[in-house]
Amino acid sequence: MDSIDDKTMEQTVNLANLPFAFKHVSLMPDAHSGYGMPIGGVLATEGVIVPNAVGVDIGCGMCAVKSDLMVSEVSRKEMLNILSEIRNKIPIGFNHHKEKQDESLMPQGYDLNNLHVISRQYTAALKQIGTLGGGNHFIEIQKDSEGFLWLMIHSGSRNLGKQVADFYNKKAGQLNELWYSSVDKSVDLAFLPFRTNEARQYYDEMRYCVDFALANRKLMIERVQESFYDHFPTIKFGDVINKAHNYAAWENHFDKDVVVHRKGATSAREGEIGIIPGSQGTNSYIVEGLGNKDSFNSCSHGAGRTMGRKEAVRNLDLEEEKRKLDALGIIHAVRSKSDLEEAPSAYKDIEEVMANQQDLVRIKVELSPVAVIKG
Repeated sequence: MDSIDDKTMEQTVNLANLPFAFKHVSLMPDAHSGYGMPIGGVLATEGVIVPNAVGVDIGCGMCAVKSDLMVSEVSRKEMLNILSEIRNKIPIGFNHHKEKQDESLMPQGYDLNNLHVISRQYTAALKQIGTLGGGNHFIEIQKDSEGFLWLMIHSGSRNLGKQVADFYNKKAGQLNELWYSSVDKSVDLAFLPFRTNEARQYYDEMRYCVDFALANRKLMIERVQESFYDHFPTIKFGDVINKAHNYAAWENHFDKDVVVHRKGATSAREGEIGIIPGSQGTNSYIVEGLGNKDSFNSCSHGAGRTMGRKEAVRNLDLEEEKRKLDALGIIHAVRSKSDLEEAPSAYKDIEEVMANQQDLVRIKVELSPVAVIKG
């Protein structure tokens, strides 16, 4: 707990004091403060859902896939060319596709007439699917201990998730005032009981965003694979591993059906395969869940930040961060002062994070970065 800052603990106490909180609040070893709820936090509730305990990037998560290509077979020049092609196929940052993508790529099986925010944003989302976004989102080429090349992508539901989150968080706040809720407005944890239409509507729209985020990552994986096929036509890829880390779901814990909110945390049921990424200068891990009941079957979603974005830009040395990454031979994304937001020194030590969750997961595959595209 020494690495948990005061703001994170304050937010955790706020969660624990919610009248509908179930059992206890779990913090993962990568926990740090967020909006309302710590990132790296797990909250179980009885009969209510809290939009801000999911956050604005609903369904944000990871996809990873192994290839049969050895990294040693790819020259630096080929890798640079592949990265350039990926950037041409996948918009990054705030950029979207200029043309709408095929509707068959979107989540299926939903009645858009019952998804009020999604239906309004649907046309815009057709240009957002298959785009990376900004911040800590990334496309990374990695290698395992045997030298095989892996692809890993971190991205979410783009503006679609934010629109859903903002709409229902505002709606929850208005209703909480109407009900004279005992939950202090200042903690930013407005809630919706499932006996209300608003809670059920949010849950449905949230699930759509989770599926959209997966569709978004899968399309990017396909387009990254296409770039490798252009250079290595016989390359083969395995099955895609997917893990979301911003969502809420009905689950049974301690013999009770509750709503488990994971904000920057991933499901780690016994035998469940997961992904825990490091920073662009450190290892990432494919893991297997151990089903720890006290964590609500959860584990960390990454390394976790030690510095806020502005703090990192103010305090870190650009040349030193570049030197560290260059020394590792990584084709990295730290080029300007603003890129220090995502410098490895802005993150916790992933080895320490992994050591602190040996009761939550076991490591199956250790991956090291080869080349990185950041949003």
